[in-house]
Amino acid sequence: MSRSPGGKLKYYLIAALLILAMAAIIRLLLPEKTVVNEHAGQVSVFDGYDWIWMTPFENVATSTIYEEDFKSINGSPTYVGREYQTEIGIDVSEHQLDINWTAAAEVLDFAYIRIGYRGYTEGGIFQDPWYERNISGASAAGLDTGVYFFSQAVNVGEAIEEAEYVIAHLAGHEVDLPVMYDWEKVDGGGARTDVLSEQTMTDCALAFCRTIENAGYEAGVYFNRNIGYHGLDLSRLTDYAFWLSVPGPYPDFYYAAEFWQYTFTASVPGVSGEADLNMRFIPLPQDYPLSSP
Repeated sequence: MSRSPGGKLKYYLIAALLILAMAAIIRLLLPEKTVVNEHAGQVSVFDGYDWIWMTPFENVATSTIYEEDFKSINGSPTYVGREYQTEIGIDVSEHQLDINWTAAAEVLDFAYIRIGYRGYTEGGIFQDPWYERNISGASAAGLDTGVYFFSQAVNVGEAIEEAEYVIAHLAGHEVDLPVMYDWEKVDGGGARTDVLSEQTMTDCALAFCRTIENAGYEAGVYFNRNIGYHGLDLSRLTDYAFWLSVPGPYPDFYYAAEFWQYTFTASVPGVSGEADLNMRFIPLPQDYPLSSP
């Protein structure tokens, strides 16, 4: 016996309702799926080569300096935020040769001078040939001065040796700024430091800074984004000043730094050729009146 069209429709509706009911029961009985955020607690940062996900150190101060805090004035980044007073300084070595420090001091507040370096192949320690003339000239011109040592230490013993060398060659000179540990990766073959673990790199930086501090000086560490994110455990170095090398319109780095190296190609009075320039950030009271540049 055939069914009427109305009977067929009623049959299909009952079947559909049964299917929906069974689906609802199955959903109730099955455990609820948990959506996992694989990057929970992480931040996205640019490490100088690519964007990466990073888990921030809890004890390292984060930067409060942002892109909107800067304007380009006469081709140079100028801080226009309200949290810091800024100073401009140069860092120099033998590569700048003879500097007219009186002329340079007209546009600068401070100078970082290379005191010495370790060779990256055989590992000898050498004094920068222009160190004495540069630190004496910068000081006489009224600039605040600091020194840095270009390190290629591969163990704690070498890092301490470098710090002791700096202390010995600071005799007779006063410095106003932290003594900086400048460990850099050397491009090309033959470097003794081609493969160094994060722990060893950090151990060396810490040993250098502690030795400098024990001699009565302030200490700090210089690094670029890549070394800051991948090469050093900054959570172990929070007692020391950070000097960040990120050439560009603003210091694009997750953590706070006191010094920012923002160009390698500046033109500075009294300096032949291109020069590195740096900005120092000095915190201001929150109610400090800041005029626009």
